[in-house]
Amino acid sequence: MRALVNPAVRQAEVPEASPAAGAFHAGLPGYRPTPVRELPGVAEELGLAAVSVKDESDRLGLPAFKVLGASWAAELAMREHPDAQILVAASAGNHGRAVARVARERGLACRIFLPAGSVDARREAIAKEGAEAVVVDGGYEAAVTRAGEEGQREGAVEIADVGESGSATWVIDGYATLFAEADSQADFDLILVPVGVGSLAAAAARFAAAHEVRVVGVEPVTAACLSASLAAGRPTALATPGTKMAGMNCAEISPAAWPSLHRGVHGTIAIGDDEAERAMTELARDGLTFGQCGAAPLAGLRALVSDARCADLRKEVELGFHTRLLLIATEGITDGGLA
Repeated sequence: MRALVNPAVRQAEVPEASPAAGAFHAGLPGYRPTPVRELPGVAEELGLAAVSVKDESDRLGLPAFKVLGASWAAELAMREHPDAQILVAASAGNHGRAVARVARERGLACRIFLPAGSVDARREAIAKEGAEAVVVDGGYEAAVTRAGEEGQREGAVEIADVGESGSATWVIDGYATLFAEADSQADFDLILVPVGVGSLAAAAARFAAAHEVRVVGVEPVTAACLSASLAAGRPTALATPGTKMAGMNCAEISPAAWPSLHRGVHGTIAIGDDEAERAMTELARDGLTFGQCGAAPLAGLRALVSDARCADLRKEVELGFHTRLLLIATEGITDGGLA
């Protein structure tokens, strides 16, 4: 499936975004809004009014947006469990590093569970934050299970970005800061956002519902769990043979994100690793250095504009010369290089 139109979109039914995290983030040392970059050449080539990129390659000193959700979730978790001694999480890399950084800054221990096959650079980055990186025998979902078990131990608190727990909801709330910033930085009527477990896309959907903006999720063709779930009308798990878009190699959507995604995302586009890497190269020529997940929305945009299989979705989002796009580039280079 190349593209899907969500038949159930009803933005009036999308849960409201929580504004509470914004003030918290603004008070963190080193906080500043990440920039929005313009891509006038892409806009002209594709016949669009504007194409902008929200650049999350340097967020609070880390190369990805994840620290927004991790820091806010940890703040609320520690209010509930002030005697906690260790934070635990499952991660494909970026969320784990963010939780590890938050734990270090709070003087807490940290243990991060990673799926088998995680690249050395991501494990090493987590270890450099002072956390223990544990590679499980299995995929991302196996890491989630291990982290959930570890979080039940005395003195431990799980900072999950997937599931039905409070922290999974708080992570979505934390990502609202990204879209509040973008709203003051650029004019846009369509957002293309990467989808993994769906927490960031849920935050996009909540923002969009309140601002009359449309949202399209971009997924790996080998891990298009949101597409499958929207088609079925319920969360649907997939087998995931793997993708170089490591942060999006997820077999199922987070239950905490699903209500916002089900009613708030207008559709999805599935892309291949080769398309993501071509987008990386294109952006690098413009001086913008992103990883595969960060470049994925540009690949999705090119498919949306030119692929005949996206015709229905183009119509759904009213893509045309008047459209002003915002692409969410979620990460810089997190694997040690462009390859």
